[in-house]
Amino acid sequence: MAADPAAPLRLTDRPSALAFVQGLLATMDALEAVLARESDGVRAGRIAQALAEAAPKSDLAAAYMNGLEAAKANAIALARFAPEGLEALKVAQHRFAAVVETNQQVLATARTVSESLIKTLAEEIGKARTPTVYGRPSHSPSPYGRGAGQSGPLVLSRSL
Repeated sequence: MAADPAAPLRLTDRPSALAFVQGLLATMDALEAVLARESDGVRAGRIAQALAEAAPKSDLAAAYMNGLEAAKANAIALARFAPEGLEALKVAQHRFAAVVETNQQVLATARTVSESLIKTLAEEIGKARTPTVYGRPSHSPSPYGRGAGQSGPLVLSRSL
């Protein structure tokens, strides 16, 4: 009879505890590599390439979170059967947290820069549509109640 996949993991001996630690460390390493590639791609301006690994990143993040929950549920067993594995997990967790923080900073910077570019572009388009009379912006009255300050929609190409 096969074990229920929804059943919580129970570590009952040293080999299972060591195997669990190695599996979680491997998941963390794989997720760390994906995050590093994503950060490098965003820094280089290759957004599409950087975000191409969204599905594997999501799967690895889910596996990592499940592994953390299992580690919390089996903390006593890990401390008893694999104390060196528990220490390795703590060290890896600190390193992983730094990678995640760097990734979040890179993504936040890219978002801020892109928002600034869009805002500047919209202002420039709005400025170009405002007529000038003797060097000053001028708005002619409209019989329809719409001022000349209202511009049309801003259209962007997503293929860049």
